[in-house]
Amino acid sequence: MTSQESLPVAVIGAGPVGLAAAAHLLERGLEPLVLEAGPTPGAAMKEWGHVRVFSTWRYNLDAAAVRLLERTGWESPRRTALPYGHQIVTDYLEPLAATPQLKDRIKTGARVVAVTRQGMDKGRSNGRDQTPFLLRIQDTNGEVTEVLARAVIDASGTWTTPAPLGSSGLPAPGECEARAAGLITGPLPDVTRDGFAGGRTLVIGSGHSAANMVLDLAGIARANPGTEALWAIRAATPARAYGGGDADQLPARGQLGARLHAAVDTGAVQLLTSFHTSHIETRDGSVTVVAVDGRRVEADRVIPATGFRPDLSVLSELRLDLDPAVDAPKALGPLIDPDFHSCGTVPAHGAKILAQPEKDFYLAGMKSYGRAPTFLMATGYEQVRSIAAALAGDTAAADAVELELPETGVCSTSIPSDAAAEDSCCGTPEPIPVTIGFATGLQHGRTNETASL
Repeated sequence: MTSQESLPVAVIGAGPVGLAAAAHLLERGLEPLVLEAGPTPGAAMKEWGHVRVFSTWRYNLDAAAVRLLERTGWESPRRTALPYGHQIVTDYLEPLAATPQLKDRIKTGARVVAVTRQGMDKGRSNGRDQTPFLLRIQDTNGEVTEVLARAVIDASGTWTTPAPLGSSGLPAPGECEARAAGLITGPLPDVTRDGFAGGRTLVIGSGHSAANMVLDLAGIARANPGTEALWAIRAATPARAYGGGDADQLPARGQLGARLHAAVDTGAVQLLTSFHTSHIETRDGSVTVVAVDGRRVEADRVIPATGFRPDLSVLSELRLDLDPAVDAPKALGPLIDPDFHSCGTVPAHGAKILAQPEKDFYLAGMKSYGRAPTFLMATGYEQVRSIAAALAGDTAAADAVELELPETGVCSTSIPSDAAAEDSCCGTPEPIPVTIGFATGLQHGRTNETASL
């Protein structure tokens, strides 16, 4: 049996939070091994690179990562600017991954398909805490290898596991067929480039991801007659989607709701409330979404913005204690459950809150929020700072968590709970005139900061 002290800490995912974890581990004298399923660091974020986030660079840069970058002569972006997803990748993540300290510690095209303990299944207890983790990895050619680790930080995000459209938490009958036919898109398509002009598009979801898509479509409709934007939400009112306005401490996020409100009021966007998807029909290159109450909405394409879920299948041999509602660490779940929490004031939390019965295994980043929305990158950065301290044996530093998040100006006491289930924290598109009528961070699509964090 290999001594754990000689093994690396495995970090799953080379997004913002995963790379920040590696930077903090290095500062603590621990050896990171970053395993990224995509071809490059930040691969998931590249898929929504056309989205402009509503959190400024101040909230998107990790302190330990910046310290690594500054050694190379890197110049920080203006802290008050609002970056696009692709700028976070090219101006921050790619230079960070290329630093001498990290470049040889990142493996791309390395998808983690299972995590367990070496020589132990979930049921064995004797000596478990002293046994290395075993990670099974599949490369782009399908070849499987295994690596050992002293600890594991899963910062793989939720981007690849979007929630289904069905109102019961399952794919609606016909949904899979419509996706296969390309009639249901990915969660954040670039509607300015993907042939949406002149078509009738239905956006389903009430979070910031949905707001992005709806407003982009409304902008396209101004320049392209015949373009129609329809927006369906499960809630009886769009109050939550309209947000806190001037009370939001992230101005771009507050403005997003105001512009959305104007688009609906002017008729640029057709709003459908209390819309719970029953089943989906496809015929002759179009799709019809049928609600539980019998309403039928025909469209050329459907954009799903109903959130994301964590992929927990790769962790089935580990002992986890998760909140039964949101699939987050049990102590964190009540703090972020969208049925009870919608303000931007999640209490600061770190290793103690994120700890699992499986010693030295942690969920971090967007994946730590499970199904819950409104994740900000700054939250993930503080998580991994604390985790690295805990793994290094510095309990005092691990417990001394401090995090000040910008408030949304919206509280759950005044908003129907079913609206919260679709919320996310994606960025905001370019400002458009409101006469017509997003997290990230992807700040999940259920951001969504981003489901990729």
